[in-house]
Amino acid sequence: MSYVFPLAQSAVPVVGSKDLFPVRRVYCVGRNYAEHAKEMGFTGREPPFFFCKPADAVVAVPANAVGKIAFPPKTENYQYEMELVVAIGKPGRNIPVGQANEHIFGYALGLDMTRRDLQLALREIGRPWELGKAFDQSAPMGPIHPVAETGIMSQGAIWLKVNEQMKQQGKLTELIWTIPEVISNLSEYFSLEPGDLIFSGTPAGVGRVNKGDVLVGGVDGLGELAIELV
Repeated sequence: MSYVFPLAQSAVPVVGSKDLFPVRRVYCVGRNYAEHAKEMGFTGREPPFFFCKPADAVVAVPANAVGKIAFPPKTENYQYEMELVVAIGKPGRNIPVGQANEHIFGYALGLDMTRRDLQLALREIGRPWELGKAFDQSAPMGPIHPVAETGIMSQGAIWLKVNEQMKQQGKLTELIWTIPEVISNLSEYFSLEPGDLIFSGTPAGVGRVNKGDVLVGGVDGLGELAIELV
Protein backbone atom coordinates (compact mmCIF):
# COMPACT_ATOMS: atom_id res chain seq x y z
CA MET A 1 0.00 0.00 0.00
CA SER A 2 1.25 3.49 -0.81
CA TYR A 3 -0.04 7.05 -0.67
CA VAL A 4 -1.68 8.42 -3.82
CA PHE A 5 0.82 11.32 -3.76
CA PRO A 6 3.69 12.36 -1.45
CA LEU A 7 3.34 15.11 1.15
CA ALA A 8 6.31 17.02 2.49
CA GLN A 9 6.91 16.95 6.25
CA SER A 10 7.26 20.40 7.80
CA ALA A 11 10.39 20.49 9.95
CA VAL A 12 12.68 22.92 11.77
CA PRO A 13 16.46 22.57 12.23
CA VAL A 14 17.82 21.89 15.70
CA VAL A 15 20.80 23.95 16.84
CA GLY A 16 23.95 21.88 17.30
CA SER A 17 22.55 18.88 15.43
CA LYS A 18 21.96 17.57 11.93
CA ASP A 19 18.53 16.38 13.05
CA LEU A 20 15.25 18.08 12.20
CA PHE A 21 12.30 18.70 14.52
CA PRO A 22 9.18 17.40 12.69
CA VAL A 23 6.20 19.74 13.11
CA ARG A 24 2.98 18.04 14.18
CA ARG A 25 0.73 20.91 15.28
CA VAL A 26 1.12 24.65 15.78
CA TYR A 27 -0.74 26.19 18.72
CA CYS A 28 -0.81 29.95 19.39
CA VAL A 29 -1.74 31.74 22.62
CA GLY A 30 -3.84 34.86 22.17
CA ARG A 31 -3.24 38.13 24.06
CA ASN A 32 -0.66 36.80 26.53
CA TYR A 33 1.03 40.16 27.29
CA ALA A 34 -1.02 42.74 29.19
CA GLU A 35 0.02 45.74 27.08
CA HIS A 36 -0.72 43.88 23.83
CA ALA A 37 -4.14 42.89 25.21
CA LYS A 38 -4.79 46.58 25.88
CA GLU A 39 -3.78 47.66 22.37
CA MET A 40 -6.22 45.04 21.03
CA GLY A 41 -9.02 46.43 23.22
CA PHE A 42 -8.90 44.00 26.16
CA THR A 43 -7.69 44.19 29.76
CA GLY A 44 -7.11 41.94 32.72
CA ARG A 45 -5.83 38.40 33.21
CA GLU A 46 -8.43 36.60 31.16
CA PRO A 47 -8.28 32.79 30.88
CA PRO A 48 -5.82 31.77 28.15
CA PHE A 49 -7.25 30.98 24.74
CA PHE A 50 -5.71 29.30 21.74
CA PHE A 51 -5.90 29.14 17.98
CA CYS A 52 -4.01 26.97 15.52
CA LYS A 53 -1.99 27.31 12.34
CA PRO A 54 -1.35 24.42 9.94
CA ALA A 55 2.01 22.71 10.22
CA ASP A 56 2.94 23.80 6.69
CA ALA A 57 2.49 27.47 7.67
CA VAL A 58 5.92 27.10 9.31
CA VAL A 59 8.81 28.57 7.33
CA ALA A 60 12.12 27.46 8.82
CA VAL A 61 14.67 30.28 8.56
CA PRO A 62 18.31 29.20 9.06
CA ALA A 63 20.43 30.99 11.63
CA ASN A 64 22.31 34.02 10.26
CA ALA A 65 20.07 34.13 7.16
CA VAL A 66 17.22 36.33 5.95
CA GLY A 67 14.10 34.33 5.13
CA LYS A 68 12.00 35.41 2.15
CA ILE A 69 8.29 35.47 2.97
CA ALA A 70 5.65 36.17 0.35
CA PHE A 71 3.34 39.10 1.10
CA PRO A 72 -0.10 37.44 1.32
CA PRO A 73 -3.14 38.26 -0.82
CA LYS A 74 -6.48 39.67 0.38
CA THR A 75 -5.14 42.04 3.04
CA GLU A 76 -4.58 45.76 3.43
CA ASN A 77 -3.25 45.45 6.98
CA TYR A 78 -0.53 42.79 7.28
CA GLN A 79 1.01 42.75 10.77
CA TYR A 80 3.84 41.13 12.73
CA GLU A 81 3.78 39.55 16.19
CA MET A 82 7.18 38.54 17.61
CA GLU A 83 7.00 35.48 19.89
CA LEU A 84 8.94 32.91 21.88
CA VAL A 85 8.11 29.47 20.50
CA VAL A 86 8.12 26.39 22.74
CA ALA A 87 8.81 22.99 21.14
CA ILE A 88 7.25 19.98 22.85
CA GLY A 89 9.32 16.81 23.10
CA LYS A 90 7.38 14.62 25.54
CA PRO A 91 3.71 13.58 25.28
CA GLY A 92 1.18 14.45 27.94
CA ARG A 93 -2.38 15.28 28.82
CA ASN A 94 -3.70 17.12 31.89
CA ILE A 95 -0.11 18.06 32.71
CA PRO A 96 0.34 19.66 36.16
CA VAL A 97 1.94 23.11 36.06
CA GLY A 98 4.81 21.86 38.20
CA GLN A 99 5.67 19.16 35.65
CA ALA A 100 5.12 21.19 32.46
CA ASN A 101 8.77 22.10 31.92
CA GLU A 102 9.59 18.39 31.66
CA HIS A 103 7.71 18.31 28.33
CA ILE A 104 9.80 21.05 26.66
CA PHE A 105 12.27 19.97 23.96
CA GLY A 106 13.51 23.46 23.26
CA TYR A 107 12.81 27.06 22.30
CA ALA A 108 12.85 29.10 19.10
CA LEU A 109 12.06 32.54 17.73
CA GLY A 110 8.83 32.90 15.77
CA LEU A 111 6.59 35.43 14.06
CA ASP A 112 2.82 35.08 14.15
CA MET A 113 2.11 36.94 10.90
CA THR A 114 -1.47 38.20 10.76
CA ARG A 115 -3.89 39.57 8.19
CA ARG A 116 -5.24 41.91 10.87
CA ASP A 117 -8.05 43.37 8.79
CA LEU A 118 -9.44 39.91 8.12
CA GLN A 119 -8.95 38.78 11.72
CA LEU A 120 -10.83 41.77 13.14
CA ALA A 121 -13.63 41.53 10.59
CA LEU A 122 -14.12 37.86 11.40
CA ARG A 123 -13.98 38.55 15.14
CA GLU A 124 -16.71 41.17 14.83
CA ILE A 125 -19.16 38.69 13.32
CA GLY A 126 -18.16 35.79 15.56
CA ARG A 127 -16.48 33.66 12.90
CA PRO A 128 -13.23 31.68 13.11
CA TRP A 129 -9.90 33.43 12.54
CA GLU A 130 -8.32 31.07 9.99
CA LEU A 131 -8.33 33.58 7.12
CA GLY A 132 -6.52 36.07 9.33
CA LYS A 133 -4.10 33.72 11.06
CA ALA A 134 -3.71 30.33 9.36
CA PHE A 135 -2.59 31.22 5.84
CA ASP A 136 0.50 30.19 3.87
CA GLN A 137 3.87 31.14 5.38
CA SER A 138 2.22 32.76 8.41
CA ALA A 139 4.62 31.17 10.93
CA PRO A 140 8.27 31.88 10.04
CA MET A 141 10.63 30.73 12.78
CA GLY A 142 14.27 30.19 13.56
CA PRO A 143 16.09 26.99 14.56
CA ILE A 144 15.15 25.24 17.79
CA HIS A 145 17.58 25.54 20.69
CA PRO A 146 17.42 22.40 22.88
CA VAL A 147 16.45 23.07 26.48
CA ALA A 148 19.51 21.06 27.51
CA GLU A 149 21.58 23.97 26.17
CA THR A 150 19.40 26.96 27.10
CA GLY A 151 17.97 25.82 30.41
CA ILE A 152 14.37 26.70 31.27
CA MET A 153 13.58 30.11 29.81
CA SER A 154 11.43 32.28 32.07
CA GLN A 155 13.08 35.69 31.74
CA GLY A 156 14.89 37.83 29.22
CA ALA A 157 14.04 40.49 26.66
CA ILE A 158 11.93 39.97 23.54
CA TRP A 159 12.03 42.55 20.74
CA LEU A 160 11.38 43.28 17.07
CA LYS A 161 12.71 45.85 14.60
CA VAL A 162 11.17 46.77 11.25
CA ASN A 163 13.67 48.32 8.83
CA GLU A 164 16.02 48.82 11.81
CA GLN A 165 13.42 50.77 13.81
CA MET A 166 12.46 49.24 17.16
CA LYS A 167 8.74 48.37 17.23
CA GLN A 168 8.28 45.78 19.99
CA GLN A 169 10.07 45.54 23.33
CA GLY A 170 9.06 43.34 26.23
CA LYS A 171 10.22 40.78 28.77
CA LEU A 172 9.29 37.14 29.21
CA THR A 173 8.48 37.98 32.83
CA GLU A 174 5.57 40.06 31.47
CA LEU A 175 3.74 37.00 30.15
CA ILE A 176 0.24 36.95 31.65
CA TRP A 177 0.29 33.15 31.61
CA THR A 178 3.72 31.59 32.10
CA ILE A 179 4.99 28.89 29.77
CA PRO A 180 4.26 26.10 32.32
CA GLU A 181 0.75 27.47 32.83
CA VAL A 182 0.18 27.61 29.08
CA ILE A 183 1.37 24.03 28.59
CA SER A 184 -0.77 22.80 31.48
CA ASN A 185 -3.91 24.59 30.32
CA LEU A 186 -3.49 23.57 26.69
CA SER A 187 -3.02 19.93 27.71
CA GLU A 188 -6.48 19.96 29.28
CA TYR A 189 -7.96 20.37 25.79
CA PHE A 190 -5.45 18.52 23.57
CA SER A 191 -3.06 15.63 24.01
CA LEU A 192 0.32 17.25 23.51
CA GLU A 193 2.79 15.21 21.48
CA PRO A 194 6.41 15.49 20.37
CA GLY A 195 6.46 17.76 17.33
CA ASP A 196 3.98 20.29 18.71
CA LEU A 197 4.92 23.97 18.69
CA ILE A 198 3.42 26.62 20.97
CA PHE A 199 3.68 30.31 20.01
CA SER A 200 3.51 31.90 23.46
CA GLY A 201 2.18 35.39 22.71
CA THR A 202 3.50 38.79 21.63
CA PRO A 203 4.32 42.02 23.50
CA ALA A 204 2.79 45.38 22.64
CA GLY A 205 3.78 47.29 19.53
CA VAL A 206 2.28 45.18 16.76
CA GLY A 207 1.88 47.05 13.50
CA ARG A 208 1.49 47.04 9.76
CA VAL A 209 4.24 46.09 7.31
CA ASN A 210 4.62 46.32 3.54
CA LYS A 211 6.38 44.56 0.69
CA GLY A 212 10.12 45.07 0.91
CA ASP A 213 10.18 45.53 4.69
CA VAL A 214 12.80 43.62 6.68
CA LEU A 215 11.84 42.32 10.13
CA VAL A 216 14.49 41.32 12.68
CA GLY A 217 13.52 40.03 16.11
CA GLY A 218 15.04 38.21 19.01
CA VAL A 219 14.82 36.82 22.51
CA ASP A 220 17.80 36.87 24.88
CA GLY A 221 19.79 33.67 24.42
CA LEU A 222 18.20 32.66 21.10
CA GLY A 223 19.92 34.96 18.62
CA GLU A 224 17.90 36.69 15.91
CA LEU A 225 15.20 35.85 13.35
CA ALA A 226 15.20 37.92 10.14
CA ILE A 227 12.68 37.91 7.29
CA GLU A 228 12.07 40.05 4.21
CA LEU A 229 8.59 40.49 2.79
CA VAL A 230 8.69 39.87 -0.97
